[in-house]
Amino acid sequence: MSVVVALGPVDYQLVSETLGAEHTLVTEPTEADLATAAGAIVRANFTVDRQMFARMPHLRVLARTGVGTDRVDLTTATERGIPVVVTPGSNTNAVAEGALALMLHLTKKLAPLTALVREGRWDERASQVLGDIDGVTVGIVGWGRIGRRLGSILEAMGARVLAFDPFAEVPAVSRVDSLSDLLRQSQIVSLHAPLTPENHHLLNASTLGLLPRGAIVINCGRGPLLSLDDALSALRSGQLSGVGLDVFDDEPPAHHPLFDQPGVALTPHVMGLSQKAAAQTFIDAARGIRDVLDGRDPSARAN
Repeated sequence: MSVVVALGPVDYQLVSETLGAEHTLVTEPTEADLATAAGAIVRANFTVDRQMFARMPHLRVLARTGVGTDRVDLTTATERGIPVVVTPGSNTNAVAEGALALMLHLTKKLAPLTALVREGRWDERASQVLGDIDGVTVGIVGWGRIGRRLGSILEAMGARVLAFDPFAEVPAVSRVDSLSDLLRQSQIVSLHAPLTPENHHLLNASTLGLLPRGAIVINCGRGPLLSLDDALSALRSGQLSGVGLDVFDDEPPAHHPLFDQPGVALTPHVMGLSQKAAAQTFIDAARGIRDVLDGRDPSARAN
């Protein structure tokens, strides 16, 4: 019987049922459990570096809940012949809806309007200028599953959708050839690109300056795609009217002055963790582990 360790909290019942009776799930592994583990299911905020791999000498497969692998040492995994399973698609709808929720929260000024009602300042409601999704141009950076799903939702709401992704097939009606072209035309920008050395701080003082004044930036991709220092400056100057973040450079993040600004909406990297999406992520990760341990190829892997 193979031991599968959970590195981070998982749904024990869902994972155990998916793994089957031939594999035992250990949710609070000891060093002895790690030393014998054949599989590991890893949550997004858990780092698996070379040293962590060394503590699991018999590991045959590692499954990451989600698709981001920046906290997993893929080089070591590949050197040891360990497939790193990912779960694309399990939270596509949830993240797309989360990005939309942040857009609506900021566009419709929900936080300041809530404060007006709560504090008895009803007569000041005209001080808040509400925007719309209908009729605006939304630029999506990263045309993967989440970007495509968000684009379809926004188009149904009447938005003009532009997309920049040099590695994806973007429909001609939405495709732009450069990030600068997208930014110059977009009142709202939503980031859904993977993190690479080339796109660290993709949105910075220079690129944020290309946006129409009063634009909104949403980041449900990877924290370092956006420079928080430059976003803060852009908010203070009025270049940005809103920033919505579900991801951060470090998680949990150190407090940043941006967090205290009006026009900022923050969520703790949970937009992909709706009840339905989280369950599917656990099932897909456990299924990938089971496939490898039973001698089959997993449906998706990162290395």
